[in-house]
Amino acid sequence: MRRASLYRFSLPMEAGVILRNQRLKSRDGLLVELSEGENSGWGEISPLPEFSQETLAEAEAVTQRWLQAWLGGEQPAESPLPSVAFGLSCALAELNQTLPIQADYRKAPLCNGDPDELFDVLMALPGDKVAKVKVGLYEAVRDGMIVNVLLEALPDLTLRLDANRSWTRAKADGFAKYVNPGLRSRIAFLEEPCKTRDESRAFARETGIAIAWDESVREADFQVQAEPGVAAIVIKPTLVGSINRCRQLVQQAHQAGLVAVISSSIESSLGLSQLARLASWLTPDTVPGLDTLDLMQAQLLRPWPDSQLPLISLEQLDRIWRG
Repeated sequence: MRRASLYRFSLPMEAGVILRNQRLKSRDGLLVELSEGENSGWGEISPLPEFSQETLAEAEAVTQRWLQAWLGGEQPAESPLPSVAFGLSCALAELNQTLPIQADYRKAPLCNGDPDELFDVLMALPGDKVAKVKVGLYEAVRDGMIVNVLLEALPDLTLRLDANRSWTRAKADGFAKYVNPGLRSRIAFLEEPCKTRDESRAFARETGIAIAWDESVREADFQVQAEPGVAAIVIKPTLVGSINRCRQLVQQAHQAGLVAVISSSIESSLGLSQLARLASWLTPDTVPGLDTLDLMQAQLLRPWPDSQLPLISLEQLDRIWRG
């Protein structure tokens, strides 16, 4: 006997979280529960404003149609909406016990603010120190100076940088100018520095700073392949699609000699814990990019290790559909 429930959640965000052109005041999404016999599985469906192609309302409508077909005994095809495909694939994988329990809770800390405030955090990192810095929000020259200071001060630090295609080629060059050439090899990669792929490729060739594809991974014409100056692809399952799609991308990246990084789209603690399991399974040698929980003011159903944020229980959620 199959059963299904759909819940809506809204988690308040910390002040000041800005996505491209809007301030994100709450993280809104859906939780789906699938049950069959003694087994059950959960998935999170939370399109990310400014980044997802689908709205939450569209995702909800498509999810309900998928659930009705599943309850009727079908094995519905994967949804073309990435957030729906990923959340439902997680629920099915938990239901069928094909998503390994082992999780990789390591995270590359997301560094914001004054570099002086970051040193204590970065110094305390165990083992190989890997951190992420968002660039492109301020002046490129300022970004370059901060990156240079961090790399100079912490000789065992490796940085991942993310520009979200925010720079012209001139601004990207301005950033590179302030990063000592002797330190650039410790930039693991800079995600999509320029507005076009060709500009980003040229930037990598001419500066020696490796790049990674992020937004490009979600575009229809993208192919995973080895290229000079390209070190990695960043896989954000909520924006990419099902577990099968993510697994395919990881395999293609590894075959091309590229690093594959499983990364957050600001999911709840439940979604993040599933991403940690996915990362442990598919990319065990790579620290995932999951340091986004502290952008929220609460956790959801499943706690993240060592988080002090309050936990919202199932009883506090609105069930909007059941079958």
